[in-house]
Amino acid sequence: MEENKTTNSAEIMYIVIPCYNEEEMLPITARALVKKLDTLIADGRISPASKVMFVDDGSKDKTWQIIERLHRSCELFTGLKLSRNKGHQNALLAGLMTAKNYADIIVSMDADLQDDINAIDGFLDKRAEGCEIVYGVRSSRETDTGFKRWTAQSYYKLLEHMGVEITYNHADYRMMSKRAVEELENFKEVNLFLRGIVPMIGFKTDIVTYERAARQAGESKYPLKKMISFAVEGITSLSIKPIRFITTLGIGIFFISIIMLIYFLVIHIMGRTVHGWTTTVVSVWALGGLQLLAIGVIGEYIGKIYLETKSRPKYIIETNLEENE
Repeated sequence: MEENKTTNSAEIMYIVIPCYNEEEMLPITARALVKKLDTLIADGRISPASKVMFVDDGSKDKTWQIIERLHRSCELFTGLKLSRNKGHQNALLAGLMTAKNYADIIVSMDADLQDDINAIDGFLDKRAEGCEIVYGVRSSRETDTGFKRWTAQSYYKLLEHMGVEITYNHADYRMMSKRAVEELENFKEVNLFLRGIVPMIGFKTDIVTYERAARQAGESKYPLKKMISFAVEGITSLSIKPIRFITTLGIGIFFISIIMLIYFLVIHIMGRTVHGWTTTVVSVWALGGLQLLAIGVIGEYIGKIYLETKSRPKYIIETNLEENE
Protein backbone atom coordinates (compact mmCIF):
# COMPACT_ATOMS: atom_id res chain seq x y z
CA MET A 1 0.00 0.00 0.00
CA GLU A 2 1.12 3.56 -0.72
CA GLU A 3 0.88 4.63 2.94
CA ASN A 4 3.31 1.95 4.11
CA LYS A 5 5.88 2.80 1.48
CA THR A 6 7.36 5.56 3.57
CA THR A 7 8.28 3.27 6.44
CA ASN A 8 10.47 0.72 4.65
CA SER A 9 13.94 0.23 6.16
CA ALA A 10 15.88 1.07 3.00
CA GLU A 11 14.85 4.70 2.66
CA ILE A 12 17.38 7.24 1.42
CA MET A 13 18.46 9.44 4.32
CA TYR A 14 20.23 12.79 3.98
CA ILE A 15 21.82 14.52 6.95
CA VAL A 16 21.72 18.30 6.45
CA ILE A 17 24.35 20.30 8.35
CA PRO A 18 24.56 24.13 8.13
CA CYS A 19 28.17 25.31 8.42
CA TYR A 20 29.63 28.73 9.09
CA ASN A 21 33.41 28.95 9.59
CA GLU A 22 33.69 25.32 10.66
CA GLU A 23 37.07 24.41 9.14
CA GLU A 24 38.35 23.07 12.49
CA MET A 25 35.27 20.96 13.19
CA LEU A 26 34.35 19.58 9.75
CA PRO A 27 37.02 16.84 9.49
CA ILE A 28 36.04 15.53 12.95
CA THR A 29 32.33 15.63 12.09
CA ALA A 30 32.93 13.93 8.73
CA ARG A 31 34.85 11.01 10.28
CA ALA A 32 32.12 10.40 12.85
CA LEU A 33 29.31 10.55 10.29
CA VAL A 34 31.06 8.22 7.83
CA LYS A 35 31.25 5.55 10.53
CA LYS A 36 27.63 6.11 11.45
CA LEU A 37 26.28 5.95 7.89
CA ASP A 38 28.44 2.93 7.03
CA THR A 39 27.00 1.08 10.02
CA LEU A 40 23.40 2.01 9.20
CA ILE A 41 23.86 1.03 5.54
CA ALA A 42 25.52 -2.28 6.49
CA ASP A 43 22.62 -3.05 8.83
CA GLY A 44 20.15 -2.35 6.03
CA ARG A 45 18.49 0.46 7.99
CA ILE A 46 19.04 3.09 5.28
CA SER A 47 19.75 3.03 1.56
CA PRO A 48 23.36 3.03 0.24
CA ALA A 49 22.35 6.22 -1.62
CA SER A 50 22.15 8.09 1.70
CA LYS A 51 24.44 11.10 2.14
CA VAL A 52 25.61 13.94 4.34
CA MET A 53 24.87 17.39 2.86
CA PHE A 54 26.99 20.21 4.28
CA VAL A 55 25.59 23.70 3.64
CA ASP A 56 28.23 26.44 3.57
CA ASP A 57 26.53 29.60 4.82
CA GLY A 58 28.96 32.08 3.30
CA SER A 59 31.95 31.03 5.42
CA LYS A 60 35.06 33.21 5.44
CA ASP A 61 37.49 30.38 6.18
CA LYS A 62 38.23 27.15 4.28
CA THR A 63 34.92 25.47 5.05
CA TRP A 64 33.86 25.19 1.40
CA GLN A 65 37.23 23.85 0.25
CA ILE A 66 36.98 21.13 2.91
CA ILE A 67 33.42 20.27 1.78
CA GLU A 68 34.61 19.97 -1.83
CA ARG A 69 37.51 17.76 -0.74
CA LEU A 70 35.20 15.51 1.26
CA HIS A 71 32.85 15.25 -1.73
CA ARG A 72 35.68 14.21 -4.04
CA SER A 73 37.10 11.66 -1.60
CA CYS A 74 33.87 9.97 -0.47
CA GLU A 75 30.54 9.43 -2.18
CA LEU A 76 28.74 9.81 1.15
CA PHE A 77 29.37 13.58 1.15
CA THR A 78 27.80 16.33 -0.88
CA GLY A 79 27.39 20.06 -0.35
CA LEU A 80 25.66 23.34 -1.04
CA LYS A 81 27.32 26.73 -1.15
CA LEU A 82 25.14 29.77 -0.52
CA SER A 83 26.01 32.97 -2.36
CA ARG A 84 26.44 34.81 0.96
CA ASN A 85 25.85 34.44 4.67
CA LYS A 86 22.09 34.21 5.32
CA GLY A 87 22.03 32.88 8.87
CA HIS A 88 21.62 29.42 10.39
CA GLN A 89 17.87 29.07 9.82
CA ASN A 90 18.01 30.06 6.15
CA ALA A 91 21.01 27.80 5.54
CA LEU A 92 19.16 24.92 7.18
CA LEU A 93 16.06 25.61 5.09
CA ALA A 94 18.17 25.66 1.90
CA GLY A 95 19.55 22.24 2.80
CA LEU A 96 16.12 20.81 3.61
CA MET A 97 14.53 22.10 0.41
CA THR A 98 17.39 20.73 -1.69
CA ALA A 99 17.72 17.39 0.10
CA LYS A 100 14.02 16.59 -0.32
CA ASN A 101 14.66 16.21 -4.06
CA TYR A 102 16.95 13.25 -3.38
CA ALA A 103 15.92 11.78 -0.01
CA ASP A 104 13.00 10.02 1.66
CA ILE A 105 13.94 11.20 5.15
CA ILE A 106 16.10 14.13 6.23
CA VAL A 107 17.96 14.61 9.51
CA SER A 108 19.09 18.13 10.41
CA MET A 109 21.85 18.79 12.93
CA ASP A 110 24.68 21.22 13.70
CA ALA A 111 28.30 20.72 12.69
CA ASP A 112 29.69 20.77 16.24
CA LEU A 113 28.73 17.13 17.06
CA GLN A 114 27.16 18.24 20.34
CA ASP A 115 24.03 16.41 19.19
CA ASP A 116 24.54 12.67 19.73
CA ILE A 117 24.59 11.04 16.28
CA ASN A 118 23.56 7.72 17.87
CA ALA A 119 20.12 9.27 18.40
CA ILE A 120 19.63 8.71 14.65
CA ASP A 121 19.00 5.04 15.48
CA GLY A 122 16.10 6.19 17.64
CA PHE A 123 14.86 8.43 14.80
CA LEU A 124 14.77 5.41 12.49
CA ASP A 125 12.95 3.33 15.09
CA LYS A 126 10.26 6.01 15.34
CA ARG A 127 10.17 6.25 11.55
CA ALA A 128 9.48 2.52 11.38
CA GLU A 129 6.48 3.19 13.60
CA GLY A 130 5.14 5.64 11.00
CA CYS A 131 6.38 8.97 12.38
CA GLU A 132 6.82 11.79 9.88
CA ILE A 133 8.69 14.09 12.29
CA VAL A 134 10.95 13.06 15.19
CA TYR A 135 12.55 15.62 17.51
CA GLY A 136 15.91 15.16 19.20
CA VAL A 137 15.41 16.35 22.79
CA ARG A 138 18.14 16.90 25.36
CA SER A 139 17.65 14.71 28.43
CA SER A 140 19.39 17.29 30.63
CA ARG A 141 21.35 20.55 30.45
CA GLU A 142 24.19 19.53 32.77
CA THR A 143 26.85 20.63 30.25
CA ASP A 144 25.50 24.21 30.26
CA THR A 145 26.54 26.95 32.63
CA GLY A 146 24.05 27.86 35.34
CA PHE A 147 23.25 31.12 33.54
CA LYS A 148 22.66 29.46 30.19
CA ARG A 149 20.53 26.74 31.78
CA TRP A 150 18.36 29.31 33.54
CA THR A 151 17.95 31.54 30.48
CA ALA A 152 17.09 28.57 28.24
CA GLN A 153 14.46 27.23 30.63
CA SER A 154 13.00 30.72 31.09
CA TYR A 155 12.86 31.21 27.34
CA TYR A 156 10.97 27.97 26.72
CA LYS A 157 8.48 28.89 29.45
CA LEU A 158 8.09 32.38 27.96
CA LEU A 159 7.40 30.95 24.50
CA GLU A 160 4.83 28.60 25.99
CA HIS A 161 3.19 31.53 27.78
CA MET A 162 3.13 33.45 24.48
CA GLY A 163 1.14 30.63 22.90
CA VAL A 164 3.97 29.24 20.79
CA GLU A 165 3.93 25.47 20.28
CA ILE A 166 7.50 24.31 20.79
CA THR A 167 9.24 21.16 22.01
CA TYR A 168 11.06 21.76 25.31
CA ASN A 169 14.87 21.34 25.13
CA HIS A 170 14.79 20.80 21.36
CA ALA A 171 17.02 22.82 19.03
CA ASP A 172 17.23 21.90 15.34
CA TYR A 173 18.20 18.24 15.69
CA ARG A 174 15.28 16.41 14.10
CA MET A 175 14.22 13.94 11.45
CA MET A 176 11.58 14.86 8.86
CA SER A 177 10.07 12.80 6.09
CA LYS A 178 10.06 14.06 2.51
CA ARG A 179 6.33 14.61 2.88
CA ALA A 180 6.80 16.79 5.97
CA VAL A 181 9.51 18.89 4.28
CA GLU A 182 7.28 19.39 1.25
CA GLU A 183 4.60 20.76 3.58
CA LEU A 184 7.21 22.98 5.26
CA GLU A 185 7.82 24.52 1.83
CA ASN A 186 4.29 25.95 1.96
CA PHE A 187 5.28 28.22 4.86
CA LYS A 188 6.40 31.33 3.00
CA GLU A 189 7.49 33.65 5.84
CA VAL A 190 10.86 35.35 5.56
CA ASN A 191 11.32 35.62 9.34
CA LEU A 192 12.24 32.00 10.06
CA PHE A 193 12.07 30.21 13.39
CA LEU A 194 11.92 26.56 12.38
CA ARG A 195 11.58 25.26 15.94
CA GLY A 196 8.20 26.95 16.08
CA ILE A 197 7.14 26.39 12.46
CA VAL A 198 7.79 22.62 12.20
CA PRO A 199 5.25 21.72 14.95
CA MET A 200 2.59 23.53 12.87
CA ILE A 201 2.95 20.92 10.12
CA GLY A 202 1.27 18.20 12.16
CA PHE A 203 1.47 14.51 11.13
CA LYS A 204 2.56 11.75 13.49
CA THR A 205 5.34 13.07 15.70
CA ASP A 206 7.54 11.73 18.51
CA ILE A 207 10.75 12.51 20.40
CA VAL A 208 14.09 10.81 21.06
CA THR A 209 16.13 11.91 24.07
CA TYR A 210 19.92 12.11 24.12
CA GLU A 211 22.82 13.52 26.13
CA ARG A 212 24.35 16.65 24.63
CA ALA A 213 28.15 16.67 24.47
CA ALA A 214 30.65 19.52 24.60
CA ARG A 215 31.99 21.07 21.39
CA GLN A 216 35.21 19.29 20.34
CA ALA A 217 36.81 22.06 18.26
CA GLY A 218 36.24 25.62 17.11
CA GLU A 219 34.05 28.21 18.77
CA SER A 220 30.30 28.43 19.33
CA LYS A 221 28.52 30.40 16.61
CA TYR A 222 25.89 31.52 19.11
CA PRO A 223 27.33 34.05 21.59
CA LEU A 224 24.96 35.79 24.01
CA LYS A 225 24.15 38.62 21.57
CA LYS A 226 23.05 36.18 18.85
CA MET A 227 21.12 34.07 21.32
CA ILE A 228 19.13 37.11 22.46
CA SER A 229 18.47 38.11 18.84
CA PHE A 230 17.34 34.55 18.04
CA ALA A 231 15.07 34.55 21.09
CA VAL A 232 13.40 37.82 20.04
CA GLU A 233 13.01 36.44 16.51
CA GLY A 234 11.25 33.35 17.86
CA ILE A 235 8.77 35.33 19.95
CA THR A 236 7.93 38.03 17.41
CA SER A 237 7.74 35.61 14.48
CA LEU A 238 5.20 33.32 16.10
CA SER A 239 3.20 35.35 18.62
CA ILE A 240 1.36 38.69 18.75
CA LYS A 241 0.96 38.53 22.52
CA PRO A 242 3.64 41.23 23.14
CA ILE A 243 1.42 43.75 21.31
CA ARG A 244 -1.63 42.56 23.22
CA PHE A 245 0.36 42.88 26.44
CA ILE A 246 1.10 46.53 25.60
CA THR A 247 -2.61 47.12 24.99
CA THR A 248 -3.48 45.54 28.34
CA LEU A 249 -0.76 47.54 30.07
CA GLY A 250 -2.04 50.74 28.47
CA ILE A 251 -5.58 50.04 29.69
CA GLY A 252 -4.24 49.30 33.17
CA ILE A 253 -2.25 52.54 33.32
CA PHE A 254 -5.29 54.47 32.04
CA PHE A 255 -7.43 53.18 34.93
CA ILE A 256 -4.64 53.89 37.43
CA SER A 257 -4.42 57.46 36.10
CA ILE A 258 -8.17 57.90 36.64
CA ILE A 259 -7.83 56.66 40.22
CA MET A 260 -4.87 58.98 40.81
CA LEU A 261 -6.80 61.90 39.29
CA ILE A 262 -9.72 61.29 41.68
CA TYR A 263 -7.26 60.97 44.58
CA PHE A 264 -5.53 64.28 43.82
CA LEU A 265 -8.88 66.05 43.34
CA VAL A 266 -10.03 64.80 46.74
CA ILE A 267 -6.90 65.93 48.61
CA HIS A 268 -7.04 69.27 46.71
CA ILE A 269 -10.62 69.82 47.89
CA MET A 270 -9.56 68.87 51.42
CA GLY A 271 -6.77 71.42 51.22
CA ARG A 272 -3.97 68.91 51.72
CA THR A 273 -2.24 69.33 48.39
CA VAL A 274 1.52 68.76 48.68
CA HIS A 275 3.58 70.70 46.19
CA GLY A 276 6.62 68.79 44.84
CA TRP A 277 8.30 67.60 41.76
CA THR A 278 8.92 63.91 42.70
CA THR A 279 5.56 62.59 41.52
CA THR A 280 5.76 64.58 38.31
CA VAL A 281 9.30 63.48 37.47
CA VAL A 282 8.61 59.82 38.26
CA SER A 283 5.42 59.88 36.18
CA VAL A 284 7.12 61.51 33.20
CA TRP A 285 10.04 59.06 33.20
CA ALA A 286 7.84 56.00 33.77
CA LEU A 287 5.32 56.87 31.07
CA GLY A 288 8.07 58.02 28.68
CA GLY A 289 9.94 54.73 29.10
CA LEU A 290 6.74 52.75 28.63
CA GLN A 291 5.90 54.66 25.44
CA LEU A 292 9.37 54.04 24.01
CA LEU A 293 9.10 50.34 24.86
CA ALA A 294 5.68 50.15 23.21
CA ILE A 295 6.95 51.91 20.08
CA GLY A 296 9.93 49.54 19.97
CA VAL A 297 7.80 46.39 20.18
CA ILE A 298 5.34 47.67 17.57
CA GLY A 299 8.29 48.72 15.39
CA GLU A 300 9.69 45.18 15.57
CA TYR A 301 6.45 43.82 14.13
CA ILE A 302 6.23 46.55 11.49
CA GLY A 303 9.80 45.72 10.45
CA LYS A 304 8.83 42.07 10.03
CA ILE A 305 5.80 43.05 7.94
CA TYR A 306 8.11 45.19 5.79
CA LEU A 307 10.45 42.25 5.16
CA GLU A 308 7.57 39.86 4.45
CA THR A 309 5.94 42.17 1.89
CA LYS A 310 9.21 42.45 -0.06
CA SER A 311 9.25 38.65 -0.49
CA ARG A 312 13.00 38.58 -1.02
CA PRO A 313 14.58 35.12 -1.48
CA LYS A 314 15.54 33.50 1.82
CA TYR A 315 18.72 32.12 0.27
CA ILE A 316 20.53 31.86 -3.08
CA ILE A 317 22.42 28.68 -3.91
CA GLU A 318 25.72 29.36 -5.66
CA THR A 319 26.86 25.72 -6.01
CA ASN A 320 25.11 22.40 -5.57
CA LEU A 321 27.64 19.56 -5.69
CA GLU A 322 24.82 17.08 -6.16
CA GLU A 323 23.98 18.63 -9.54
CA ASN A 324 27.63 18.71 -10.61
CA GLU A 325 27.98 14.94 -10.54
